[in-house]
Amino acid sequence: MMIGGCAASCKRDAAKTAVVLDPASAAAVKAQFDVLRDSVDVKWRDMTESDDQKIAVTRLLLREIKNQPGVEASKLQELERANARLKARRYTQQTMANSDLIDRYDTAQDSLLRAVYPVAAPNDNAPTENARNFVEGLRQLDEGVVGFRLQYDRAASQYNTYLQLHQTELQSLGGKYADLKKLPLFTIGAN
Repeated sequence: MMIGGCAASCKRDAAKTAVVLDPASAAAVKAQFDVLRDSVDVKWRDMTESDDQKIAVTRLLLREIKNQPGVEASKLQELERANARLKARRYTQQTMANSDLIDRYDTAQDSLLRAVYPVAAPNDNAPTENARNFVEGLRQLDEGVVGFRLQYDRAASQYNTYLQLHQTELQSLGGKYADLKKLPLFTIGAN
């Protein structure tokens, strides 16, 4: 009876033991790489969602001031069109290797906001509480851009370093791992 109890106890202990991967194994390299890739994807998604929110708030602000006295309808339509085109002009993770695309996008968005603020809040005095809230929200979102880019760069740098160190193991996995490329960064000179 004692032997049966010991065997059952050993089975329970074995079941509680977690599977530990050899850190040098292809499976461990793949698992760590997937974590790093997921981190990059989350940072990219957070950044683009914030930018999408900035575009949406700009649209709401322009709608809010549409019926205000002194607002030129043709100027407002021009600003609405410029805002609507922003998303299509935005760079991607692949195209951002061309820093001119980033610069053009940033310039288009900055120019739009510089044109929107005086219309929406002349002399920093928005005509409605909603307009004031939208202007303040836009300014906060705009201030967050650098932080999102720094977070993305950190995650992408870790990804790139890991890829460089383990490229052979990753390529041996085949499939999507066979032809991985370094990700471009926002940081000038860091590519």
